[in-house]
Amino acid sequence: MIVAGCARRPDAISATTIPMEAYTGDSCSSLAQQLATEKENLSVLSKQQHDAANGDAFGVFLIGVPIGSLAGADKEGEIANSKGKVNAIEAAMHKKGCPAA
Repeated sequence: MIVAGCARRPDAISATTIPMEAYTGDSCSSLAQQLATEKENLSVLSKQQHDAANGDAFGVFLIGVPIGSLAGADKEGEIANSKGKVNAIEAAMHKKGCPAA
């Protein structure tokens, strides 16, 4: 039961579905900038999530409690949303025929 409260690894988190139509009105250069920004954001969130998962594993091992998750370090929702944005922006870029970023 305690393990269920542990932070999941970033690669195990699925993307939120975000419609690409939210981005199809933007220019290719704007989409490229948004994609770069969102990928950087995802990288930062993934590092924080990785640290939270390690902290939870350590806490469960030592005292039986996922300390990181209890302290609010779990970024699962933010990572899922960020992954969804990256997917939607990439899909919009592909549909518009923008060069790969």
